[in-house]
Amino acid sequence: MLPTRRFGRTELPMPVLSLGGMRFQQSWSDLPPSEITDHSQANLRATLELAVAAGFHHIETARHYGSSERQLGWLFPEVPDPQRILQTKVPPQADPEAFEAELALSFERLGLGNGSGRVDLLAIHGINLPEHLEHTLRPGGCLEVVRRWQAAGRIGAVGFSTHGSLPLILAAIDSDAFDYINLHWYFIRQDNRAAIDAAIAHDMGVFVISPTDKGGHLHNPSSKLLQLCAPLHPIVFNDLFCLSAAGIHTISVGAARPSDLHLHLQAVELLPQAEALLPPILERLEQARCEALGEAWLSTWSEGLPAWQDTPGQMNLATLLWLHNLLEAWDLQSYAKARYGLLGAGSHWFPGANADALDASVSEAELLAVLAASPWCHRIPAVLRDLRSRIGGQPSQRLMTGS
Repeated sequence: MLPTRRFGRTELPMPVLSLGGMRFQQSWSDLPPSEITDHSQANLRATLELAVAAGFHHIETARHYGSSERQLGWLFPEVPDPQRILQTKVPPQADPEAFEAELALSFERLGLGNGSGRVDLLAIHGINLPEHLEHTLRPGGCLEVVRRWQAAGRIGAVGFSTHGSLPLILAAIDSDAFDYINLHWYFIRQDNRAAIDAAIAHDMGVFVISPTDKGGHLHNPSSKLLQLCAPLHPIVFNDLFCLSAAGIHTISVGAARPSDLHLHLQAVELLPQAEALLPPILERLEQARCEALGEAWLSTWSEGLPAWQDTPGQMNLATLLWLHNLLEAWDLQSYAKARYGLLGAGSHWFPGANADALDASVSEAELLAVLAASPWCHRIPAVLRDLRSRIGGQPSQRLMTGS
């Protein structure tokens, strides 16, 4: 069985692995019951049965994960778990009545719409912009709706999920309105460490989102990454990296099928050995990064970059150069291509644009004019062109809709 950790001030005994509901559903559309197939339900049943048996007592889904809530709601009575911790997520809205309608629909889809059902954890889903936090916290806003549902015994603890900037995340934490946080933090992306430290100070539960997919498409790792992480699979390495870090209580396992659980369970078995297993792998990964990019670039590449809002064509230079680093250091081709395609197509979830506009609607001279503070001012245009030639192409579509 999975070990548990106290999930901050929620006091819940949180398993170190959580079953994420974003990949096993049949469709990213909220299908009517007649369109959900027996095959899809059988796959979810097998996944849920294995997860329960292994100790994945925490299940998290969301209103806009397509058919996920409905399919889970059908199966919960058939695959009981007395220790189940159920979480769903509903995005904030300017209109609290619209938010409450979405909340009610979420409960209905989960089979909890009879007035007595309860979710243990509710996250305000996607506090990515300052207005999302304002819609949540203002008098009469979304949080007041949640407090009424809590008073009625229908919601346990309340948290938030975020793809937002670090200052925004810190502002949400400092409001002290939330009991836990869902955020991104894993080996390839550690810039939210200050948010984890702040959450610890507020005794909040900390749940790492999508360490396998958003952590580098580790389900489809490059040959170079496989070699550098040996003898561990990159999924196992990244799980150990996350679960060994101070303040992290659980990480999401986005399983599409039962077999997707196996490597994560292997990581938990190896957790007592993490102190010995991680250092040589971390050393090899850092050496590969330095050899590919050079210490001068690595120590200063992010200096003097304008915000994407202030860049011609709204190019998100910080993200684009980070993707360049991932490609050069560890050959994260699949991940970099997907992230590049989402820039400009993912709204506030992935803000700013990719480099496709360079030499088209944006000239090199226009770009250089906003790069005067960067020590790599004259190198960056060539880096962007190379990145575009390697991973550019059709834009990606963010799978989740409605937020």
